[in-house]
Amino acid sequence: MKKALLTASVLTLLSSTTQADTLAGLYIGGQVWDNQATGIFGESNNQVNFNLSDEQQGSYFIAVEHPIPFIPNAKIAKTSLETQGVTTLDREITFDNNTFAEGTVADAGFNVSYVDYTLYYELFDNGLFSFDIGFTGRDFNGDVTVSATANTAAEGETPDYSTVTGRLSTDEIVPMLYASTIVGLPFTGLNVFAEGNFLSIDDHTLYDYQAGLSYELVDNLAVDVNITLGYRSVKLALEDLSNLYSDLEFKGAFVGAVVHF
Repeated sequence: MKKALLTASVLTLLSSTTQADTLAGLYIGGQVWDNQATGIFGESNNQVNFNLSDEQQGSYFIAVEHPIPFIPNAKIAKTSLETQGVTTLDREITFDNNTFAEGTVADAGFNVSYVDYTLYYELFDNGLFSFDIGFTGRDFNGDVTVSATANTAAEGETPDYSTVTGRLSTDEIVPMLYASTIVGLPFTGLNVFAEGNFLSIDDHTLYDYQAGLSYELVDNLAVDVNITLGYRSVKLALEDLSNLYSDLEFKGAFVGAVVHF
């Protein structure tokens, strides 16, 4: 159903939008993102705050732009969200058919990555200001775990303590709206940029936006190199994404680079 919705959305964009003239080019970029993770996750009504740790994450992308009318530009980007946490449960919870008792010290691992497949049009570009819009298919892949040491022996038998682990795997594509803009600051080599993906549908509320400054370190006919610095925030309010429920946010500063051939 969601893949069909994504396809229909892209076809609608293709049939109703015209593309601004651009020079053909290849863009390759990446960033190191120092983020703070906050929020809760679990199954249905069993969502828990596991005190997730702050981590450094990585992401990278490749994009192709061209001057052919009506055919969208294309971008592929990958982001990893990996963190872990620990908490003492204040109530009994169930995760992946495993029961964790109140008072149990539970460890959690959140290891989810996603690949964004984006088709977009450059609606406006005059050298100092550009604006792009399109659609993204966000392909989630990864797993979320909860583990704890528990007594697995039947009542009345000799206690047998072992580690019990519940695991949920995510493998689903969701459609998102994509938008990007760049504003050049004349005679400085600096640009202000903002980019984001957004979704509020089927009980999912997702956003992934970043904004910052870029500096033209190299600018010639063969290659352009820009250094970027900014702030990024990812919101994952999920309702039954492969049985995963969450209200998480990852946010913090990043530094990166973009090379344009």
